[in-house]
Amino acid sequence: MLAIFKRELKAYFTGVIGYVFLVIYLAVAGILFSYTTMMSMSSDMSLYYTLMLIFTAIVLPLLTMKSFSEERKMKTEQLVLTAPISLPAMVFGKFLAPYVIYAGCTVLTSLYFLLLVPYAELKFAVLLGEVVAMLLIGGVFIAIGLFVSSLTENQLSAAIGTIAIILAFFGIGLVGSLLPSNYWLRFVFDALSIFTRFETFINGYFDLASLLYYISVGAVFFWLTIRVYDRRRFG
Repeated sequence: MLAIFKRELKAYFTGVIGYVFLVIYLAVAGILFSYTTMMSMSSDMSLYYTLMLIFTAIVLPLLTMKSFSEERKMKTEQLVLTAPISLPAMVFGKFLAPYVIYAGCTVLTSLYFLLLVPYAELKFAVLLGEVVAMLLIGGVFIAIGLFVSSLTENQLSAAIGTIAIILAFFGIGLVGSLLPSNYWLRFVFDALSIFTRFETFINGYFDLASLLYYISVGAVFFWLTIRVYDRRRFG
């Protein structure tokens, strides 16, 4: 697993994808931070993290689109399948490389808020909760991206498919918000929505149910990716 992780991490920076992601992510995060805090003279973090969540849904597939699709395109997939390593360990190594890059960017950009300490009262508990939420959701997005990448050898198709699934999760929350608050179906949509559950962290609540939800959704897509390669190994 460690060898795959190192190989994948190195691949991001021997090419251009890793650098492109870092530049775009850090630049947009800086712009959004300036817009939501400095320009508005506010220490409220909810708007910044809401916008960053939407942005992450669009840009994170840049890191996952090549994870498995490139192996199929370059005809190196069989080398991965016949490597002396379990499929879960192989998939986790593939997962860990983009996640480390994303997590590093998320933590780094969250330090921007420390600039506000001399001028406003910063709620560190809320900041920590929102960082944790972003890390959890990022893990879900990466798990989705790996699954879609395992289905195709076309990187663009993998990126578009990943964004489509993520937007579907957003759409569930949007549909739920349009339903009457006392309608039972709204409860179902809210329970399945990534965005609706993120709102609990924005409001300063560390929700254990949401934590388990994100872990569960990520685990489902992680398992689906393993099943794809399990069928290819023995199919």
